[in-house]
Amino acid sequence: MKTLNQSLLTHLQEGTVFPAHPLALNADRTINEEKQRQLTRYYIASGAGGVAVGVHSTQFEIREPAINLFETVLKWAAEEVENAQLKRPFIKIAGICGPTIQAKEEAKLAVKYGYDMGLLSMGGLQNYTEDEILDRVKEVAAIIPVFGFYLQPSVGGRIFSYDFWLKFAEIDNVMAIKCASFNRYQTLDVMRAVCNSSRCNQIAMYTGNDDNIVADLMTTYSFDVNGKKVEKQFIGGLLGHWAVWTHQAVSLLEEIKLYRKNASAQSSKELLSKGVEITDVNAAMFDPANHFHGCIPGIHEILRRQGLLNGTWCLNPEEKLSEGQYEEISRIYNAYPHLNDDNFVRTFLANDKI
Repeated sequence: MKTLNQSLLTHLQEGTVFPAHPLALNADRTINEEKQRQLTRYYIASGAGGVAVGVHSTQFEIREPAINLFETVLKWAAEEVENAQLKRPFIKIAGICGPTIQAKEEAKLAVKYGYDMGLLSMGGLQNYTEDEILDRVKEVAAIIPVFGFYLQPSVGGRIFSYDFWLKFAEIDNVMAIKCASFNRYQTLDVMRAVCNSSRCNQIAMYTGNDDNIVADLMTTYSFDVNGKKVEKQFIGGLLGHWAVWTHQAVSLLEEIKLYRKNASAQSSKELLSKGVEITDVNAAMFDPANHFHGCIPGIHEILRRQGLLNGTWCLNPEEKLSEGQYEEISRIYNAYPHLNDDNFVRTFLANDKI
C-alpha cells in the first residue's frame, strides 16, 4: 500500500491549490502534446501545490479504448513535474473512476507513474449500494492514498447519506475529501461526519464547490461531538475553476490563510465581496444556466484567450460553448480584471520553451 510521506502529508494538511488539469487538443481532436505539457508547467510555475490529472476537466472520454489517452496524460504530467526538479512539496493526484475492477487498475497505473494520491470519483455507479461503494474505496485505498470526492448529481454524481460519510472517513488511507456537492446541506453532512469520525484530524478537507469557493475557505465548521467542540475547515481547493487564472488563485488562498490568522471585519467584508465576484466568474465559465453543458469548453475558452490553449475543442464534438456563453465570459473578463493572471501568463509564455 502506497502512503504519503511526511513532507507531502504536512503539505496536504496545510492547505494548497490543486488545479484540475484540462486536455489540450488540436482542431482534429488529437492531443496536442506541446500544449498539454505546457499546461502542466504553467500550473507548476503558478505556485500550485499539486495538480489533478485524468479528472473531469481532463475529459472522461480519455478512457475510451478508441481514444486511449488516460495513461498518456498521466505519464506526461508526471514527467513535467519530475523535469521541474522542484525544491518544494508538490502532490500529483490521478483521477480514478469506474467500477471496482477498473478503479483498482487505474490506481495501479497511477502508482506506476509516481502519483501520490487518487481522486476517487463515485459517479456513474448508480447500481452500487453505499456499502458496495465503501468496499470499492477500501480496495483502492489498499493501493494508493485516497482523495475522496463528493460529486454533484447534475454532472453524474449522487447524494450520499451522513452515515456513508461517517464510514468513509474511518477507512485507512483516506487522506482527504473534496466536497463538490454544490449544496450547503450535503456539504454540512460531510463536514459533520468527518468531525464525528475517529480520523477527523487525519483527513484534509478541500472545497470543490466552485460556486462557493471563498466562503467555504473562510468558514469554520463546529460540532458537538460527545460533549466536546470539534472544529474543521476547508483548507484548500481542488477545482476546475482553478485550472484558469491559477497564479491569482494561489494569491487568493494565501490571502484567506492570513485572514484565518488575523480575522477582521474589514478583511472579511473584502473577501466575501471578492467571493461573489469569483462566483460570477464561475457562472460564466461553468455554464450552470445550461446545466453545466459548457463547463469544460468554458475553461478552455479562458485558457485560449491567454494563449495556453489553441482552441476550445473537446473529444466529444457536441461539447462546446453554450449560446451566449462566449459573451458571458467576455463580460466577466471585463468586469473583474483583478482576478485574471494574464500578465503572469504573458511572462510565462515568453520564457517557456516548448
